[in-house]
Amino acid sequence: MRVLQVLVLLIVVAPLSVTFANVNFADLYEKHSKSVVTVYTKTLVLKDNQPAMASGVGSGVLIEEDQIVTAAHVVDGVGFIEVQFHDGERIRAEVVASIKTSDVALLRLKKSPTNPVVSELGDSDNARIGSDVFIIGAPFGIEQSLSVGILSGRTKRGEMVGGAPIEFLHTDTAINTGNSGGPMFNTHGEVIGIVSSILTKSGGFDGIGFATSSNSAKQALLSSSGVLAGFEGILLTDRVAKALNFPRAGLLVQRVTPDSVVGRGGLEAGTIPVTVAGKSFLIGGDLILEINGLVCVTPHDFELVRESTLKLNDNESYAITVFRDGEVEDLIVGAPPLSAFPVLSAH
Repeated sequence: MRVLQVLVLLIVVAPLSVTFANVNFADLYEKHSKSVVTVYTKTLVLKDNQPAMASGVGSGVLIEEDQIVTAAHVVDGVGFIEVQFHDGERIRAEVVASIKTSDVALLRLKKSPTNPVVSELGDSDNARIGSDVFIIGAPFGIEQSLSVGILSGRTKRGEMVGGAPIEFLHTDTAINTGNSGGPMFNTHGEVIGIVSSILTKSGGFDGIGFATSSNSAKQALLSSSGVLAGFEGILLTDRVAKALNFPRAGLLVQRVTPDSVVGRGGLEAGTIPVTVAGKSFLIGGDLILEINGLVCVTPHDFELVRESTLKLNDNESYAITVFRDGEVEDLIVGAPPLSAFPVLSAH
């Protein structure tokens, strides 16, 4: 009977270890850790009514010789950014773009590193739930640290950037303070996520972490054109919309790039921070009700809107129906210039 129990145990346990047994994380780490950087920040703050310098640390990944992707919350509002590479070289950097809604930011280095090693932003849509992933970063400031786990889920929370819903990947891979902005790799060495946050009751890692999907990061940071590029929005449910005295659900505009197609078309951003049902966002801007006659109530609706607008010719305009100052208004929006946003190669 004891032999039978052992055999049953082997049959049950063996499949769980197959994927890890077939992946050589030591080789993957040696090859891809050189593209991972530690991001050091400093900013002037008031402490006991006296000016003081506050320091921060996060992670990032080199995607071009002079360009790094990290988390927006790592670099937002800081006055000094310095990036350290695997070989100890340090280079100053500046923020090119920072998208709070999707928690991703693009940094440009003051000069290229001596020995640049870049990583590719992969297609996160191809990442399967249950597949092996690994994260490299600087938890608690401990540089070039590796953690391994699986992709445990994916979520679209209702935020929109660059004309597409923002997707967050879930993982049981250990994530702690300092990992933010670091890359989540698949076993092909492609970056499929940028580490954003953890779900915690203890204040430390409790087993669920979140990373902005690489496709969402590319859409937010690397998209150079498109009629819906240039603003961030949050989908409001009927319940929250009514609590804010809006007529119905829609897409609440958070931020607008002034020189984008929608910015020149008159779309207005929110200005007043509020928290409703535990969710923080900005009000005072436009609530988008329809785009070209298509409603904006669910992420699926917005996918249909995006598909519709992608079919427009360069010289075609379209209508955005908004609720503004108690009235419904139509904005006629034209086509964007090709130089509206920074253009990067996404490999």
